[in-house]
Amino acid sequence: MIREFVKSFQPYKVVEGNYRIWLDKNENPYDLPGWVKEEIFEELKDLSFNRYPHITSMPVREAIADFYGLSPENVAVGNGGDELISYLVWLFEGEQVVTTPPSFGMYNFYAKLNGIPVVEVPLLEDFTIDGDAIAERSKNARVIFIASPNNPTGNLQPEAEIIKVLETGRPVVLDEAYAEFAGKSLWRLIEDYPNLIVLRTFSKAFSLAGVRTGYLLANEEIVDALYRVKSPFSVGVMTMAAVKVVLRHHELVERRVAKIIEERERIRKAFREFTYPSDANFLLMRLNAYEFLLEKGIVVRKLSGRLDGHIRVTVGRKWENRELIEALREFLEVKGCG
Repeated sequence: MIREFVKSFQPYKVVEGNYRIWLDKNENPYDLPGWVKEEIFEELKDLSFNRYPHITSMPVREAIADFYGLSPENVAVGNGGDELISYLVWLFEGEQVVTTPPSFGMYNFYAKLNGIPVVEVPLLEDFTIDGDAIAERSKNARVIFIASPNNPTGNLQPEAEIIKVLETGRPVVLDEAYAEFAGKSLWRLIEDYPNLIVLRTFSKAFSLAGVRTGYLLANEEIVDALYRVKSPFSVGVMTMAAVKVVLRHHELVERRVAKIIEERERIRKAFREFTYPSDANFLLMRLNAYEFLLEKGIVVRKLSGRLDGHIRVTVGRKWENRELIEALREFLEVKGCG
């Protein structure tokens, strides 16, 4: 009864259990303070829960547009960035989806789910993209995915190489989920390149992973096409209220981002020999320490394939990072590397 094609997929799995420290999902370690939550609760008091939300999420699209100085017609909002990716893989004409591994696995997942071939153009040795190589292999691409900062490697992609890809004229999704931690974004290029879609999220810097809100910035034609096929009412009134409130407190977000960056560099300095530079809220480390850390009650992300033997570590709160550093120092001593 179930299609064999469906059986070929493996369910997405995460570690579960009673562990002390969770540094595996690139979440913001700081929850919203109580006074911000109170503002959200006040917004909710005036909303009707028995009515469907706005069909195209216009209230929150307007708030995001005001934040960037754009028109709401340049903004689309989804139930997490994943929902938007699921549409972007088949919204355009073309034959293949182009990705740049190692990168975010959901690009390939949604391409496979829609029966679309994937062309992989691996990152260079330093995990940057080769714009010429991508352009050469993207002549029939329906969409090209580039993450900057890249997950799981943490690095920004060179603007000049991204522009080489944009010059192909094929649709390019620039996934900037971690851009706040890099202090750099290329969203203004949507004015010059109508084929550019910038994907952003409220799950990381804005501490709203539990609320599930992703959004994209693009030209009006792309946003209009997306809303012709996108499921209606997919962003609820509670979600829209939370986003509107946190956008009013961007200075709080900036302060917390600065703290995370400071902690990120503290961890990297402690293990500079084993850690790649990062422009995100996590670090890629050449340490096969996953099981050792798990035994200490610390959950990180275990990587495979080209990154076998590496771990990806989310930057946590100060005390969590302190315990991580102590555990990794013990690991190196046990392995004779200390």
